[in-house]
Amino acid sequence: MANFDPAWFGYGALVVLLAASLVARVDYVRLALAIAAVLALPLAIRGSSGGGYTLLVLAILLVNLALIARLWLSKAKVTFSAEEQELRDRHFDRIGPASARALIDQGHWISAKRGEVLVREDEAAPCLFYLAEGAAAIRREGVEVGTLGPGELIGEATVLDGAHATGTVVLAGNARLWFIPAAGLRAWLATHPDVAGALHEGFARALRGKLASANTRIADRAPLS
Repeated sequence: MANFDPAWFGYGALVVLLAASLVARVDYVRLALAIAAVLALPLAIRGSSGGGYTLLVLAILLVNLALIARLWLSKAKVTFSAEEQELRDRHFDRIGPASARALIDQGHWISAKRGEVLVREDEAAPCLFYLAEGAAAIRREGVEVGTLGPGELIGEATVLDGAHATGTVVLAGNARLWFIPAAGLRAWLATHPDVAGALHEGFARALRGKLASANTRIADRAPLS
């Protein structure tokens, strides 16, 4: 230990800060800053630059620890209703509780009637829909080609890029829905890039599930005689 160079604490702090710069989540950045301050503290204490540097490092450490504590406490207070929790478990499970709460609050819960058109073929999806209860039919050129049941998303394939839908989605009965307007969703995600990445993954997973279900229905059909 007599030959140990305390400057290595400073190098360690820089490495932690570099890693923090590659992480999008604010709580991880705060934690990295606190760790960097801990690593830099021995160097500050043993250095010859006076007590001002030490006080600065201590201030960085204490401020970030306080912010981390506040952030974690706020997460602990986040609650969801039963239907909100179902939505989160199915499609927002890779998003933190506070972000999921904020995203769900951007949308609205409604009861809709049979025959209402949610998405029209060859038009941009107006909203992202979550079908909590009920069923919907998918039609292409007036022909029903599939169905959607409780727990499924509607419009996730095109809502983020504004592309036109390949089919029309019509409610097959009375339904309970959560929805968020497409423009509002894109604007909100532009200010929450960490959520955007996780949401893209969730949408891709939902689409893979729909494709697998469609393939199963095709395979179960009786062969043509």
